[in-house]
Amino acid sequence: MKNFTSINDVNNVQDLLQKALEIKQNPFGYKSFGENKTLGLIFLNPSLRTRLSSQKAGQNLGMNVMVMNMGQEGWQLELEDGSIMDSGAQEHIKDAAAVISQYCDIIGVRSFATLKDREFDYKEEFFNKFIGGANVPLISLESATLHPLQSFADLITIEEQKKVKRPKVVLTWAPHPKALPQAVANSFAQWMSKADVDLTITHPVGYELSEEFTNGVEISHNHDEALKNADFVYAKNWSSYSNYGLVSNDNSDWQITKEKMSLTNNGKFMHCLPIRRNVVASDEVLDSPNSLILEQANNRTFAAQTILLEMLRNEK
Repeated sequence: MKNFTSINDVNNVQDLLQKALEIKQNPFGYKSFGENKTLGLIFLNPSLRTRLSSQKAGQNLGMNVMVMNMGQEGWQLELEDGSIMDSGAQEHIKDAAAVISQYCDIIGVRSFATLKDREFDYKEEFFNKFIGGANVPLISLESATLHPLQSFADLITIEEQKKVKRPKVVLTWAPHPKALPQAVANSFAQWMSKADVDLTITHPVGYELSEEFTNGVEISHNHDEALKNADFVYAKNWSSYSNYGLVSNDNSDWQITKEKMSLTNNGKFMHCLPIRRNVVASDEVLDSPNSLILEQANNRTFAAQTILLEMLRNEK
């Protein structure tokens, strides 16, 4: 595995899943692979779980880990080739990526969507420019359109918690006061489409995701109907794809409550965190025995560790 930016970089999802479950049972079993190697984690946006879990994953593999909050501690980056940099950005992205490559054996990068220019975001301009300038493998810590480490952790969680061979999994849009990217939802749809699950996506009209990620998936605008007999309910807000970045505050009835969960098959509740309590989901749901939010967060370490190991093995 050279780079990890989506599930498309994975040769065999089931093999990767089994390796993650093995690593979870023996987190320090592969420390020799990371010895004398350095992992650089570059953040242009806030992070709690991604930062700490990726740092722990690298350390579990014996790696040295360096973390930089580029958005606050680094120079503003120019993306355009051939630009005359006489104002604004102080450093070109190809120079920054090449320099960081000299210090690190693997680079993790996190950068959110602009939610202003759909073409720019969905071309993954920032990530592609960074990869073009880097000389070492790159792992996505979330990009404009995808969050593959989160979705891999979600797959691990479902595999551990499922009671039937092919569970019904529902990805449901949920209210939020701010415009959020489609990255988590896009990635979840991608990964669940490759998993042995029955996936349904439910959202209000106007919040359709890109067909690039939902082609062939059952879509429902009837929230209650979609939740019926679900084994797993994954709540997540995303802003509009068609009216790019726009949000509406008229859908508070899409909050996941105890009453909504009663429609499920004693379903497990999932969310990637952070979550706005009593907006996206009620306290009753989040603090119930069926809530998996802490298990998902814990599995972020083993998802990252598995991907890092694949990259380190590629260098052996």
